[in-house]
Amino acid sequence: MPKPGPRLRLVDVAERAGVSLATASRALAGREGVSEEVANRVRLVSQELGYVANPYARTLAGGASSTVGLVVHQVDDPYFSEIAGGVIQVAGEQGLLVQICHSGRDPDHELRQLRHLIAQRVGIILIAGSGYADPRVEAQARHELSAYQSLGGRVAVIGRHFLGVDAVLPDNTAGGRALGEHLLGLGHRRIAIAAATGGLTTVLDRLAGVADALRRHGLAIEDLPVVRADFTRDGGQIAAEQILREHPDTTAIIALNDSMAIGVLSTLRAHRIGVPDRISVVGFNDVSVAADLAPSLTTIRLPMTDMGRMVLDLALKPRSKRPRRRSTGHNLVVRDSTGPARPASAP
Repeated sequence: MPKPGPRLRLVDVAERAGVSLATASRALAGREGVSEEVANRVRLVSQELGYVANPYARTLAGGASSTVGLVVHQVDDPYFSEIAGGVIQVAGEQGLLVQICHSGRDPDHELRQLRHLIAQRVGIILIAGSGYADPRVEAQARHELSAYQSLGGRVAVIGRHFLGVDAVLPDNTAGGRALGEHLLGLGHRRIAIAAATGGLTTVLDRLAGVADALRRHGLAIEDLPVVRADFTRDGGQIAAEQILREHPDTTAIIALNDSMAIGVLSTLRAHRIGVPDRISVVGFNDVSVAADLAPSLTTIRLPMTDMGRMVLDLALKPRSKRPRRRSTGHNLVVRDSTGPARPASAP
């Protein structure tokens, strides 16, 4: 058996795994062109033998890498661009560069992005965006990040529950509760919810907050229509069309992020439905354009730029024995898109 350590070569790993040198290289670098079964076998053999590519190990152990890898769900969503802005601010103060990757809310694609960043020997990996309700979906990412940290890599995340690393946690449940209380206080009972598909923890947490507000008023979220679509402007349009078609008596729509809310407002405008006279609309996040919409959007404000600063600040601290948690807080921002519920008999 080859001895672990600096003399161990990649070819030793390839021979033990029964693959070519090129395949072993692609597997350990997280590149495409290798089946998941073969890649897992190569990584397992690499770990068993104790093989570590020396340049990568030196970079992480010495903290010499000047690059931060930031993985976001969607680069054109203002929520993520504002978070990225905060990361870039701190990176600039520290003389670091930021490489931004797009996962598309696809856990398999996210895993490929993580492996690519690790292969590029970045010194810090940040992930922004919702995790997945089933922890098994994130098991491989957790494994990759754990191995990366064991070699000296730094990791911190925003809004992830199951990765076992330092995290900035948006105030999603309390924010959802505040939205529900606001609409219920205006007399709304025929409320519909535009939510995302994919079992995202962010969606579940925000729904839990709305459900809590409803229970306080003797209502149940199970009695409300929850329409699933993409967590995007287009998804909001699709959800609004379904709500108007299947629940025409709706007086308020809760969109679980501002992008969906913008799509909802677009659809209501296309149908010449008055907001808030006929239907009130709320969003979540308070992206920069929310105040400039017509009507301006009532929403939950999260400190997105500060969240970006916070997550990189966490990653720059010495690693702790237990993952650190930082809550963001929230504010309800009431604007022109919400008003009192119309009577049930009103046209």
